[in-house]
Amino acid sequence: MELSCKSEYAILALLELAIHYQSGEPLQIRQIAAQQNIPDRYLEQLLATLRRGGIVKSQRGSKGGYLLAREPRKITVFEVLGCLEGLDVQTPSDDLNPKTVESAVIEEIWLEARQASNSVLQHYTLADLCEKRDSRRQLDIMYYI
Repeated sequence: MELSCKSEYAILALLELAIHYQSGEPLQIRQIAAQQNIPDRYLEQLLATLRRGGIVKSQRGSKGGYLLAREPRKITVFEVLGCLEGLDVQTPSDDLNPKTVESAVIEEIWLEARQASNSVLQHYTLADLCEKRDSRRQLDIMYYI
């Protein structure tokens, strides 16, 4: 499983919104794009998708922009990727077509791998990612001293 550019950009944008969540002030697309090096037009499309998915909300007006719809600790990476990529959380049903033993084994292992990756993605929230980022920044500061 690879992280698509679309998902990476979306998570970066959401991290930026998570950083500013406590202030309660919306961020404009150009602010997020500049801070995270994301193309404006692409970010606009991503945020629209995330808004439809209930992950962010938008505020109109001169002081408008985007905000997280919920606290960062209540938004999982799995939910974000599901909104953007439509993650397959279903288990395969038994087909009427007979399968070979080999293909059944491969399908079983693939299902196990997908369940494991989904479990990891469900475990991490935006707040967790912010904490990891902050601890890594602290390590970087210590390294340069």
